[in-house]
Amino acid sequence: MSYFEAKDIVYTNRLFETFGSYVELTGEDGDGEVYRILKEFQLGTQGYAVLQSEAMSKEGEVEFFRITISQDGHPELETIEDDEEWENVAELFDELNLPDAMDEP
Repeated sequence: MSYFEAKDIVYTNRLFETFGSYVELTGEDGDGEVYRILKEFQLGTQGYAVLQSEAMSKEGEVEFFRITISQDGHPELETIEDDEEWENVAELFDELNLPDAMDEP
């Protein structure tokens, strides 16, 4: 995986156009859980989504997923298996959500 910087992010909305503001994912146990789509963006040729369940919002946590496109052209979410890729995406998301140091007194 190439490493990207915040300036490389291109915001997208394909998930929102397909699913609306929320998406239901099925966990390993077979139960569904509803997640709010917080952000969706492209880094190079790979799309990513930042999702948050109601329980996660209480803890200020988010989850990152890769966006892939199925053979029928619909977006799908997959777990990011590569630790370095996950860290890079998480760091960029954190960087985008931190207050600008220049704005502080």
